[in-house]
Amino acid sequence: MSVKLGPIAIALFTAIGIAAPTRAADDAPPPYWAFAIGSYATEETRKGQNDDIPLHVPNSDVVMTRKQTLDIFNVPDWHPDQHPPAPDVVMRGKKPNGYSCAYCHYPNGMGIPESASIAGFSVDYIVQQFRDYRSGARSSVLPDMISYKGMATLAKNTSDEDLLAAAKYFASLKPRKWIRVIEGDTVPKTKVAEYLVSIDPAGGTEPIGNRILEVPESMTSYDLHDDGAGFIDYVPVGSIKKGERLAKTGGNGKTQPCASCHGANLKGLGVAPPIAGRIASNIVRQLYDIQHGKRTAPEVMPMWSVAAKLSQEDMVDLAAYLASRDP
Repeated sequence: MSVKLGPIAIALFTAIGIAAPTRAADDAPPPYWAFAIGSYATEETRKGQNDDIPLHVPNSDVVMTRKQTLDIFNVPDWHPDQHPPAPDVVMRGKKPNGYSCAYCHYPNGMGIPESASIAGFSVDYIVQQFRDYRSGARSSVLPDMISYKGMATLAKNTSDEDLLAAAKYFASLKPRKWIRVIEGDTVPKTKVAEYLVSIDPAGGTEPIGNRILEVPESMTSYDLHDDGAGFIDYVPVGSIKKGERLAKTGGNGKTQPCASCHGANLKGLGVAPPIAGRIASNIVRQLYDIQHGKRTAPEVMPMWSVAAKLSQEDMVDLAAYLASRDP
């Protein structure tokens, strides 16, 4: 897969010794479990959307209806005492296309598999990502994925003033332990629903294969946009150790040690974001998109050589290890 770059960019990259990505390490298609494209229009999600029945979630005194939890311009805030006051752009956005940030990233900034954990990212990093979405420097191998489409639309419909307010809010949040990683040869059977992989109510198990299955700790909490419950990552046996070796040593030249850019504790360094304890499927998406030439901003250039030789198994191992760490 080729990447179109201007002659000045190519000359610059060559001069500083960084090769632009031209082809992936293998021709495997995007892993469905990281790039889940489902539909909200399922029987499960239609059920009770207009109900006025009062609902509750654990450890919260807030009462809401199902209809209220679906309002993208008035984010359901089940735990208002667990985060600082949030600006309007975060909790309400601006109609019609300035979506509220916290609907997908949650008021605590820890996010969901189809978005990302952004709590504790630096202000500069968050602002730069918006600029990359606006310019096209950040895109996706699957542009119809809801998270990419939503962010591309949001970036074009958010003022610089609101962007800075949102960036300062999420940068002020302390990330929390959000992922529970479980190694195993077999996993619950799953299906793609609501743009994520969820456990099939029909039950059963299947071999995990070369996958990470990232599912809500509670589908009910997820369905109600409750930021009080995180996610379970089912990963292959041995993947955490293999990912640790790859992250720490670079795998004998296959890649580079993560700490060289992301800091000794993998909690961010300079322009490099924190990656410890983050959502595994998002880690895999970013590595895959970078490897396939979909991230072209200058700040991402060092990652081109990092991702170039990684197989999808390597990505699984790295994401399993990173998700297992404390953020």
